[in-house]
Amino acid sequence: MAVTRERLTRALAPKVVAVIGDKKASGYNWLRSMKEFDGPVYSVQVDENEIPGIEELGIPNYKSLTDIPDQVDFAVCAVPRQVAPFIVQGCVEANVGGVTLFTSGFAETGEDIGVELQNKIFEIADPSGLALIGPNCMGLHVPGLGVRFNRDQPAGVQGNIGFVSQSGTHGMNFSLTGAAHGLYCSTLVSFGNGIILEAADYLEYLVDDPQTEVIGMYIEGARDGQRLFRTLREVAAKKPVIIWKGGQTEGGGRAIRSHTASLASDQAIWEAMIRQVGAVAVHNLDEMIDVVKATLLTKRTQGNRLGLIAMTGGQSVVLTDAFEKAGWRVPTLSEKSYSQLSEFFNIIGGSYRNPLDAAGTIGQDPKHLDTIFDILNADENIDAVGMELSATFMARRWQDKPEEFDRLIGSLKRFMAESDKPFLAALHPSHVEEAAHTARLRLQEEGIATFPSFERAANALRKASTLAAVN
Repeated sequence: MAVTRERLTRALAPKVVAVIGDKKASGYNWLRSMKEFDGPVYSVQVDENEIPGIEELGIPNYKSLTDIPDQVDFAVCAVPRQVAPFIVQGCVEANVGGVTLFTSGFAETGEDIGVELQNKIFEIADPSGLALIGPNCMGLHVPGLGVRFNRDQPAGVQGNIGFVSQSGTHGMNFSLTGAAHGLYCSTLVSFGNGIILEAADYLEYLVDDPQTEVIGMYIEGARDGQRLFRTLREVAAKKPVIIWKGGQTEGGGRAIRSHTASLASDQAIWEAMIRQVGAVAVHNLDEMIDVVKATLLTKRTQGNRLGLIAMTGGQSVVLTDAFEKAGWRVPTLSEKSYSQLSEFFNIIGGSYRNPLDAAGTIGQDPKHLDTIFDILNADENIDAVGMELSATFMARRWQDKPEEFDRLIGSLKRFMAESDKPFLAALHPSHVEEAAHTARLRLQEEGIATFPSFERAANALRKASTLAAVN
């Protein structure tokens, strides 16, 4: 029996939550993580030794789901694998909307008992339409509601990124590292073995979710590859989709079978499929975060010609190389632009050919940066603008004179507001990393797409532009 949209919505946007089997040995991780939930949280625990610790948390405990006075929308199951079928049966009898089976040790082990238990769970859940997430997964994170599976995940903030992950760790890392970059999830689902609900189900939910603007996915395999292909094609036509395929090598494919019991397929087939559906492929967590960031924070470009602003001559060379290797062009400017730049540009230790070696000019008068932006904005040869923000020379100065950093941010935001051309910045790691880190956080807070290297900036903008062309 298919899981209805109403049942899936109850599970993924719950009003009442229950945690089944949490223990002191785990630090009551699930109950503590759910302390920020915007609604009632209940515990289900029969071990008398565990109940006092649960009650000390201020969370009411019951011996069964049917004893809970509210209708439970979402349950977390953290019990031994041999007990899991009984819990699933209890969820069916209590008309729970959905349940995450954190419990592992099923088909991914290759053991007969694991396969038998997984089949038994399927036979209980499938006919009832229970929205079962997993088994062998971390489950659900909805920061706007305070639903978490890790206490460090953000709560009380409404995000705009849907993330579907076959791996709990990759889902958790995206939520944690993404938040450090100012990126927050609308709904994140880690679904593990996916015996009832798999990636296509969550994609169909997210494409209709008004809070979700972009969708990221970590995938190892699919039970129904044709359905996933059809769903991705429909979803990617409406919202940007970024896909990280695990198991890109022969050894990685073997690891998949022992991780989520998925069948690995050739990486070239996956990459071709991703292109056909209008999504883009990424290959690691850093690239996922970069492309999501560029997709959300940069405007759509009408071409591949960049105006680049560097702070030194050597950086202007490698900045250009990085973007041109990624498929961008760094053309000469128009004659009108050169005429305007020649009126004020400091060419002693600088150049304005494109890339612009502009540190001396901007240092001479910070207003010159606004003028440079105006010239690049008007230049018919330029489709997008990238800039080096030099932590090597400026991070400590920004720390000592924050008004200078405020002025820089004002110039960047003015250009972003007034121009239809995408803008992004690169701020490399620094010998004064604490000051550089503070600067990155501020730039993120201001919604300025900032990357830790020229190469990552160039790649992120290229892939985000591919998505923009589809959407």
